Amino acid sequence: MKKTHLHIVTYNIHKGFSQFNRHMMVHELREQLRALGADIVFLQEVQGMHERHAEAIANWPEEPQHDFLAEDVWQATAYGRNVIYDHGHHGNAILSRYPIVHAHNQDVTHLRFERRGLLHCSIKLPEEPPLHCVCVHLSLFARSRRRQMDALAQYLEDIAEAESRLIIAGDFNDWRNEADELLAQRLGLSEVFAGAGGDANAPGRSYPAKLPLLRLDRIYVRGLSVASAAVHSGSPWSKISDHAALSAHLLRKRR
Repeated sequence: MKKTHLHIVTYNIHKGFSQFNRHMMVHELREQLRALGADIVFLQEVQGMHERHAEAIANWPEEPQHDFLAEDVWQATAYGRNVIYDHGHHGNAILSRYPIVHAHNQDVTHLRFERRGLLHCSIKLPEEPPLHCVCVHLSLFARSRRRQMDALAQYLEDIAEAESRLIIAGDFNDWRNEADELLAQRLGLSEVFAGAGGDANAPGRSYPAKLPLLRLDRIYVRGLSVASAAVHSGSPWSKISDHAALSAHLLRKRR
């Protein structure tokens, strides 16, 4: 069997604005994501439409942010609209260099004022069965997060075989690291920083981006081994969003 690499990134992009919404940074964001050269990108707080920003900001992209970011680099995109308001909407997105053969946005809202969804994509890698990818942005409240992780586990147990390859990435808002017990053990997942030789109970620190202290963002994998994992914090990342980006190089076996 020949081993090949798969490079992935997860990033809460704060709707394309810097911390405290001082500056629109979606153009700088696109440059930095392209510089990383990932195969699959998991994005949270993606602005699908915002009519007021489009009118007020001169260089606001005409297309939805996920399409603007993906243009000419990631051939396939999926977007899950979660939060809807009069002038627009935002949610999660997945960008992929490989074909997305199926996409589904699962509503896991627990509190009416905090709309949440889980974006699931099946991605067709060359000469291999589809890879299951889920982009998540979980609740700020522990009780809601637990319910959402249970809903995610139930969904994947229903639609994916237990031995299938799986990546779950995004903003877990899980500073207590409950996902290890509630989700990872249940689905047979490994957290990438632990898989890269770190502490199993110490995922990468990702918030705030300037000097990360909290372990809010995660990448979990199944059926893939971890070659390396990195936190992208400090300048220029801290000027783009309030979160740091996480990346991982994974190894997969081609049959």
